[in-house]
Amino acid sequence: MDKIDWLIDSLTKEIAAFIVEDEHIEYDEALRKLYESRLFEKLTDRETELYREGAAYVYQHYLAELRL
Repeated sequence: MDKIDWLIDSLTKEIAAFIVEDEHIEYDEALRKLYESRLFEKLTDRETELYREGAAYVYQHYLAELRL
């Protein structure tokens, strides 16, 4: 695993934890919701460099996607 993969993995775990806390769901369900989001596509696209941002900032993008 390279540094970028590690960053993406770490952000994924942190964002899933935010989803668990805010939506009162199980961690596995939070991961599923995140993996199915457009945000996750952007997060894993190395060209966006979204993986360089903090988890709280990226989570705000997830929440914005839900409001659309």
